[in-house]
Amino acid sequence: MDVLYFAWVRERIGLPRERIDTDAATVADLVEELRGREDRYAAAFADLSALRVALDQELGDFDAPLAGVREVAFFPPMTGG
Repeated sequence: MDVLYFAWVRERIGLPRERIDTDAATVADLVEELRGREDRYAAAFADLSALRVALDQELGDFDAPLAGVREVAFFPPMTGG
């Protein structure tokens, strides 16, 4: 699956996107897998309350299943203007 990172998440990880082979069942499982990779991922995913997630370009939750999902995007909450 493709994993996309936006704003400060991208800055902390140092990549805008990457392709990941994973057996994670949920977004939360994927986050745990990513946290275990390197310190930069651990820093980016340290506070999930400061993050939002989209699955195939639709907002989702961290307990959402990943079955059939082709793209996961992580980004900070957006404000209107």
